[in-house]
Amino acid sequence: MFRCRSTNQPVTPALAMMEIQIATSEDCRAIAELHVQVWQYAYRDILPEQYLASLSVTEREAMWRRVVEGQTAQLLVARIAGGVVGFVAFGTSRDEDASTDRAEIWAIYVNVTFWSMGVGRHLWLQAQQRILAEEYKSVSLWVLAENERALRFYERAGFVVEPQSRKSFELGGTTVEELRYSRGVG
Repeated sequence: MFRCRSTNQPVTPALAMMEIQIATSEDCRAIAELHVQVWQYAYRDILPEQYLASLSVTEREAMWRRVVEGQTAQLLVARIAGGVVGFVAFGTSRDEDASTDRAEIWAIYVNVTFWSMGVGRHLWLQAQQRILAEEYKSVSLWVLAENERALRFYERAGFVVEPQSRKSFELGGTTVEELRYSRGVG
Protein backbone atom coordinates (compact mmCIF):
# COMPACT_ATOMS: atom_id res chain seq x y z
CA MET A 1 0.00 0.00 0.00
CA PHE A 2 1.39 3.37 -1.01
CA ARG A 3 0.74 6.48 1.08
CA CYS A 4 0.95 10.14 0.16
CA ARG A 5 3.97 11.68 1.88
CA SER A 6 2.09 14.77 3.03
CA THR A 7 -1.22 13.25 4.21
CA ASN A 8 -0.29 9.61 4.90
CA GLN A 9 -3.46 8.60 3.00
CA PRO A 10 -3.50 5.57 0.66
CA VAL A 11 -2.77 6.42 -2.98
CA THR A 12 -2.34 4.63 -6.27
CA PRO A 13 1.24 3.71 -7.22
CA ALA A 14 1.21 6.49 -9.85
CA LEU A 15 0.68 9.06 -7.08
CA ALA A 16 2.97 7.49 -4.51
CA MET A 17 5.57 10.21 -4.95
CA MET A 18 3.11 13.09 -4.91
CA GLU A 19 4.09 15.90 -2.57
CA ILE A 20 1.82 18.64 -1.31
CA GLN A 21 3.70 21.81 -0.48
CA ILE A 22 3.13 25.49 0.21
CA ALA A 23 3.12 27.38 -3.09
CA THR A 24 5.86 29.89 -3.79
CA SER A 25 6.06 32.79 -6.23
CA GLU A 26 7.91 30.47 -8.60
CA ASP A 27 4.80 28.25 -8.77
CA CYS A 28 2.42 31.01 -9.87
CA ARG A 29 2.89 30.53 -13.62
CA ALA A 30 2.26 26.77 -13.41
CA ILE A 31 -0.77 27.36 -11.15
CA ALA A 32 -2.16 29.90 -13.63
CA GLU A 33 -1.62 27.59 -16.62
CA LEU A 34 -3.36 24.75 -14.79
CA HIS A 35 -6.18 27.05 -13.65
CA VAL A 36 -6.94 28.22 -17.19
CA GLN A 37 -6.60 24.72 -18.67
CA VAL A 38 -9.04 23.23 -16.16
CA TRP A 39 -11.58 26.05 -16.60
CA GLN A 40 -11.46 25.59 -20.37
CA TYR A 41 -12.07 21.87 -20.04
CA ALA A 42 -14.40 21.62 -17.03
CA TYR A 43 -16.68 24.52 -17.98
CA ARG A 44 -16.81 23.90 -21.74
CA ASP A 45 -20.50 22.89 -21.55
CA ILE A 46 -21.37 25.57 -18.98
CA LEU A 47 -19.70 28.78 -20.18
CA PRO A 48 -19.39 30.23 -23.69
CA GLU A 49 -16.44 29.00 -25.75
CA GLN A 50 -15.42 32.59 -26.55
CA TYR A 51 -15.24 33.47 -22.85
CA LEU A 52 -13.17 30.39 -22.03
CA ALA A 53 -10.81 31.08 -24.94
CA SER A 54 -10.28 34.61 -23.61
CA LEU A 55 -9.01 33.49 -20.20
CA SER A 56 -5.56 34.88 -19.62
CA VAL A 57 -2.76 32.87 -18.05
CA THR A 58 -0.91 36.15 -17.47
CA GLU A 59 -3.85 37.63 -15.53
CA ARG A 60 -4.30 34.45 -13.48
CA GLU A 61 -0.57 34.38 -12.76
CA ALA A 62 -0.75 37.96 -11.43
CA MET A 63 -3.77 37.02 -9.30
CA TRP A 64 -2.03 33.98 -7.76
CA ARG A 65 1.16 35.99 -7.25
CA ARG A 66 -0.86 38.55 -5.23
CA VAL A 67 -2.25 35.69 -3.12
CA VAL A 68 1.20 34.22 -2.48
CA GLU A 69 2.95 37.52 -1.81
CA GLY A 70 0.09 39.09 0.15
CA GLN A 71 -0.68 35.89 2.05
CA THR A 72 -4.40 36.57 1.63
CA ALA A 73 -5.03 32.82 1.56
CA GLN A 74 -3.08 29.64 1.99
CA LEU A 75 -2.11 28.12 -1.33
CA LEU A 76 -0.84 24.55 -1.59
CA VAL A 77 0.35 22.73 -4.69
CA ALA A 78 0.42 19.02 -5.47
CA ARG A 79 3.59 18.00 -7.30
CA ILE A 80 4.46 14.84 -9.14
CA ALA A 81 7.99 14.57 -10.54
CA GLY A 82 8.47 18.25 -9.75
CA GLY A 83 5.51 19.44 -11.83
CA VAL A 84 2.41 21.11 -10.42
CA VAL A 85 -0.59 18.82 -11.02
CA GLY A 86 -3.07 20.51 -8.69
CA PHE A 87 -3.63 23.24 -6.15
CA VAL A 88 -5.94 24.31 -3.35
CA ALA A 89 -6.47 27.82 -1.99
CA PHE A 90 -8.24 28.45 1.31
CA GLY A 91 -8.57 30.96 4.11
CA THR A 92 -11.13 32.77 6.19
CA SER A 93 -14.59 32.77 4.63
CA ARG A 94 -15.20 35.81 2.45
CA ASP A 95 -18.99 35.59 2.83
CA GLU A 96 -20.62 38.54 4.59
CA ASP A 97 -22.90 36.23 6.59
CA ALA A 98 -20.10 33.88 7.73
CA SER A 99 -19.09 33.55 11.35
CA THR A 100 -15.47 34.29 12.23
CA ASP A 101 -14.82 30.59 12.83
CA ARG A 102 -15.68 29.58 9.25
CA ALA A 103 -12.99 28.89 6.66
CA GLU A 104 -13.53 28.80 2.92
CA ILE A 105 -12.08 26.67 0.15
CA TRP A 106 -11.50 29.30 -2.52
CA ALA A 107 -10.39 26.86 -5.22
CA ILE A 108 -9.36 23.26 -5.83
CA TYR A 109 -8.13 22.48 -9.32
CA VAL A 110 -6.39 19.38 -10.66
CA ASN A 111 -4.83 18.82 -14.08
CA VAL A 112 -7.44 16.90 -16.09
CA THR A 113 -4.91 14.12 -16.74
CA PHE A 114 -4.98 13.39 -13.00
CA TRP A 115 -8.75 13.56 -12.44
CA SER A 116 -10.19 10.69 -10.37
CA MET A 117 -6.75 9.61 -9.20
CA GLY A 118 -6.84 11.09 -5.68
CA VAL A 119 -4.98 14.37 -6.17
CA GLY A 120 -8.00 16.54 -5.32
CA ARG A 121 -8.85 14.38 -2.34
CA HIS A 122 -5.34 14.71 -0.95
CA LEU A 123 -5.33 18.46 -1.51
CA TRP A 124 -8.63 18.69 0.39
CA LEU A 125 -7.30 16.51 3.25
CA GLN A 126 -4.17 18.65 3.58
CA ALA A 127 -6.27 21.84 3.57
CA GLN A 128 -8.63 20.29 6.13
CA GLN A 129 -5.70 19.55 8.48
CA ARG A 130 -4.49 23.14 8.24
CA ILE A 131 -8.00 24.56 8.67
CA LEU A 132 -8.49 22.41 11.75
CA ALA A 133 -5.10 23.50 13.16
CA GLU A 134 -6.23 27.12 12.83
CA GLU A 135 -9.26 26.25 14.97
CA TYR A 136 -11.98 26.94 12.43
CA LYS A 137 -15.21 25.10 13.22
CA SER A 138 -16.64 24.85 9.71
CA VAL A 139 -15.63 25.31 6.09
CA SER A 140 -17.61 26.38 3.04
CA LEU A 141 -17.10 26.76 -0.69
CA TRP A 142 -18.98 27.99 -3.74
CA VAL A 143 -19.49 25.80 -6.81
CA LEU A 144 -21.30 26.29 -10.09
CA ALA A 145 -24.63 24.45 -9.87
CA GLU A 146 -24.06 22.85 -13.30
CA ASN A 147 -20.61 21.50 -12.40
CA GLU A 148 -21.80 17.98 -11.63
CA ARG A 149 -18.31 16.54 -11.30
CA ALA A 150 -17.37 19.10 -8.63
CA LEU A 151 -20.69 18.60 -6.82
CA ARG A 152 -20.00 14.86 -6.58
CA PHE A 153 -16.43 15.50 -5.37
CA TYR A 154 -17.53 17.84 -2.59
CA GLU A 155 -20.42 15.61 -1.53
CA ARG A 156 -18.04 12.64 -1.23
CA ALA A 157 -15.82 14.87 0.93
CA GLY A 158 -18.74 15.42 3.32
CA PHE A 159 -19.93 18.83 2.13
CA VAL A 160 -23.68 19.48 1.96
CA VAL A 161 -25.48 22.14 -0.01
CA GLU A 162 -26.96 25.07 1.89
CA PRO A 163 -30.40 25.15 0.22
CA GLN A 164 -30.97 28.89 0.60
CA SER A 165 -27.55 29.81 -0.77
CA ARG A 166 -28.30 29.62 -4.50
CA LYS A 167 -27.33 32.81 -6.30
CA SER A 168 -27.14 33.83 -9.94
CA PHE A 169 -24.63 36.06 -11.68
CA GLU A 170 -23.33 36.73 -15.16
CA LEU A 171 -20.06 35.23 -16.34
CA GLY A 172 -18.91 35.54 -19.92
CA GLY A 173 -22.33 36.77 -21.03
CA THR A 174 -24.11 33.75 -19.55
CA THR A 175 -26.15 33.61 -16.37
CA VAL A 176 -24.86 30.89 -14.08
CA GLU A 177 -25.97 29.69 -10.68
CA GLU A 178 -23.69 29.04 -7.77
CA LEU A 179 -24.35 27.01 -4.62
CA ARG A 180 -22.63 27.20 -1.26
CA TYR A 181 -21.62 23.92 0.30
CA SER A 182 -20.40 23.55 3.86
CA ARG A 183 -19.36 21.04 6.49
CA GLY A 184 -17.74 20.81 9.89
CA VAL A 185 -13.95 20.81 9.89
CA GLY A 186 -13.32 17.55 11.75
